[in-house]
Amino acid sequence: MSARYRCGTGERGGQMINDLRCEEVIEKLLDYLDRELDSETEQALANHMETCRACYSRAEFERRLRARINEAGRAAAPDSLRHRVRALVERY
Repeated sequence: MSARYRCGTGERGGQMINDLRCEEVIEKLLDYLDRELDSETEQALANHMETCRACYSRAEFERRLRARINEAGRAAAPDSLRHRVRALVERY
């Protein structure tokens, strides 16, 4: 069954492609990005996102957000911040 609906229309769960609704894709998206799904489910999500702009956009947002968080985690704290934190820790 390959019924197609526009995401965000009155259909519950939005667009349905390859028996997968947008709602299901979003629920599994983080596992998909973490590569924690079986290959069949992973392929089903990939197929859905190839034709569903809304789900593809959501996945891209999550990928970019993760990349920015990863980059931010590598930045060193300024000396002034480290001194303030150290002073607070020593106080208590």
